[in-house]
Amino acid sequence: MALALFDLDDTLLCGDSSSLWMEYMVAQQLAPATMLAEEKAMMTLYYQGKMDMHQYMAFTLQPLVGKSRQWLGQQSQDFIERVLRQRVYPEGIARIEWHRQRGDTLILVSATGEHLVAPMAQMLGMDHCVAILLEEEQGRLTGQTYGTLSFREGKVARIKQLFGEQPDLWQGSFGYSDSHNDLPMLQAVAHPYAVNPYPGLRQLADEHHWPILEWQL
Repeated sequence: MALALFDLDDTLLCGDSSSLWMEYMVAQQLAPATMLAEEKAMMTLYYQGKMDMHQYMAFTLQPLVGKSRQWLGQQSQDFIERVLRQRVYPEGIARIEWHRQRGDTLILVSATGEHLVAPMAQMLGMDHCVAILLEEEQGRLTGQTYGTLSFREGKVARIKQLFGEQPDLWQGSFGYSDSHNDLPMLQAVAHPYAVNPYPGLRQLADEHHWPILEWQL
């Protein structure tokens, strides 16, 4: 049994769930339309490898301040059914099933908030979910995060937190991602795969002779 680590956005999913969530919130009049341009600018920095994830999360969580987990769960589920379900790559589902048949431990690991990643992990039948954790006080969201952000090196750190410092943790492991931001995770696993990679990762995959997978809807 080995770890099978799957990134979510632009890997299993055609598109970025955080950006799509912002569009959904604006469409549902849960967030002001003025947030769209700034979120897009921040995502440009992400693709350039220059994003401040703490800043991005603080900005995008503003519309959720004071909301309950129950309310957020209902909105997230509606968003997933309306928007995300149809965007999951069939080849990604097939790859998850291949790992399941092998008896591997399936982990959805994403630099996106747990309110989006956790229900997606459940829908995909993952064994574990690693995502950015949302802080709450007295049952209400504060708009802040806590713990190690599952971003860049933070993904590897969170996996180690989940399973402990096992000497053979990465033995035979698999990793799937589209982004050079996930280079620490891909370098940690035994079998890295670049999925629909952005130019930075495609070049690294070519240099390291990593398999490149092209998934389509």
